[in-house]
Amino acid sequence: MAASVTHSSLRSTFLRGAAFVVIAIAATGCAGKSNLTTGSIPKMSKPVDAMNATELRGAAETMGRAYEKNPKDRAIGMNYANVLRMNGRNDQALAVMQQVAINNPSDRSVLAAYGKAQAAAGQLEQALNTILRAQTPDRPDWRLKSAEGAILDQLGRAGDARQRYREALEINPNESSVLSNLGMSYLLARDLKTAETYLRNAAAQPGADSSVRQNLALAVGLQGRFQEAETIARQELTAEQAEANVTYLRSMLTQQNSWKKLAADDGGNTN
Repeated sequence: MAASVTHSSLRSTFLRGAAFVVIAIAATGCAGKSNLTTGSIPKMSKPVDAMNATELRGAAETMGRAYEKNPKDRAIGMNYANVLRMNGRNDQALAVMQQVAINNPSDRSVLAAYGKAQAAAGQLEQALNTILRAQTPDRPDWRLKSAEGAILDQLGRAGDARQRYREALEINPNESSVLSNLGMSYLLARDLKTAETYLRNAAAQPGADSSVRQNLALAVGLQGRFQEAETIARQELTAEQAEANVTYLRSMLTQQNSWKKLAADDGGNTN
């Protein structure tokens, strides 16, 4: 990376690769069991998380045709927006979720997904307001707390973000996705040892998924332990997915000089 790299650009890069994964989790079933109807959703050959780029493009075409036939179907709209985001079509995903939100203005799951779409499209303040609308003080949802924290981290409000993660953990202790977000918050502040501690804890939880381990691999690799990081990054993935993650990891680790320069410029200050 060029020497002119900024702290904000690093934050953007890391959150695209990690913390937003947790926002995606927060947007599904955030009120527990929902009455989401899935019968009208086209069946896919495999989960979208396991698809390669070509398969994701095909999934977007299939979901798009279903959406055209029934644009008011809540389940189809939310799933179509999710596939669009995975294809990098964030503005289109936002447009879809706007329509879903119009038709379901008080649905917490819809509002959470809408907030995720706004954040992915760079509308951070709007996303924060949407997530707050979805939350209810008398029955707070840990997924929404975590989603709020991830957006606050993008806004550079690390202290507020970590408070939301801790509130989420009070509701659902040892939740791997929240611990991972908390770890990534410290990674963004270049406190790599603290980040690794939280991420190892997250990865050790029964519900931890591959995204948590990729975050851990990044924290380990940024401390110069690349072989260990590569081993973590290759766990439980297809060969193609593993190679893509290792390539991403290598690209991030080439930025270590810029990372160290930023830490020196900030005097190691963290929130």
